[in-house]
Amino acid sequence: MNILDEIIEVKKREVKKLKQNFTLSRFSDSEFFDKKRIEFFNNLNNKNKISIISEVKKASPSKGIIKEDFNHLEIAKTYMENGTNAISVLTDKNFFKGNIGFLYEIAKIKTVPLLRKDFIIDEYQIYEAKANGADAVLLIAESLSKNQINELTIAAIENDLEVLLELHSAEQIEKINFSQNKIIGINNRNLSTFNVDLNTVNQISKFIPEGNLIIAESGIKSKEDVNFIKQTAAKAILVGEHLMSSENIGDSLKQLSEWCVYEN
Repeated sequence: MNILDEIIEVKKREVKKLKQNFTLSRFSDSEFFDKKRIEFFNNLNNKNKISIISEVKKASPSKGIIKEDFNHLEIAKTYMENGTNAISVLTDKNFFKGNIGFLYEIAKIKTVPLLRKDFIIDEYQIYEAKANGADAVLLIAESLSKNQINELTIAAIENDLEVLLELHSAEQIEKINFSQNKIIGINNRNLSTFNVDLNTVNQISKFIPEGNLIIAESGIKSKEDVNFIKQTAAKAILVGEHLMSSENIGDSLKQLSEWCVYEN
C-alpha cells in the first residue's frame, strides 16, 4: 500500500465518524453556509503575473514538522497582508497536522478566497468545507473515479464552492470534464512516492484545453523555479513548504510575488 492509499483508508474511517456526528442540515446551520463565496478562479486569473496560493501547512508525510512555532491565524494574516491571491488550508489531522478548525478561524478574517485542502472522498466533506468558510475545495483525481469527480464537483457547485481538481499524471485526463472542472491543479509531487519533478506541469499542461486555469503545485522554491513555470501554461502556483520553512514568511512572500511578475 502506497502513501495515498493509506491516507484514503484513514479518510474512509474519518468520513464514517463524521456522518455519525453530523447531519447535512446541521452543517447548513453554520454562519458561513449562506454567505457567497469569494471568487477563486477570478482571483487567480491575472494577466500581469503568476498568481499565488499560499498554504497554511504545519507538516507533511515526507518532511515531518515543517514549522515548529505554528500559528495558523498569524500565518494567514501575514499572507493576506503581503498580497497572496488565495490561501490553502490543510485540514487533514493524521498526516499533515491540520484541523478543520483552522479553516473556520481563518474564514472569520479572510479577505481572499480559502481552499480547503484535504483528501475529499464524500459529499459530507463538501458540506463540512462550506460550513467552515471555504470558498473552494480540492479534489484529487488519483484518489477518485470519474463518477466520484463528477458527483463531488456537482455537490460543490450546489454549495457555492469552486473546485480545484488536481492530477499528477496524464492517465487521469480521461476522467475529467474540462467544461465542468475549469480549475486544474498539476501536482509536481507524486502522491504515491512523494518525489517531486517540476517538469510534470510542463508535460501534463499540454493536455489541458485553453480556457482552463492551470495551477502548478509543489516543488516551487526559487526564482529559477518560477521562471520555469512562466514558460508553461500555468497561471498560478501553490506554495507551502517554501513559505512555511522561511524565517520571515512575509518577506518570502513579497520576494515570491516579485518573481511572479511577467517581464515586458
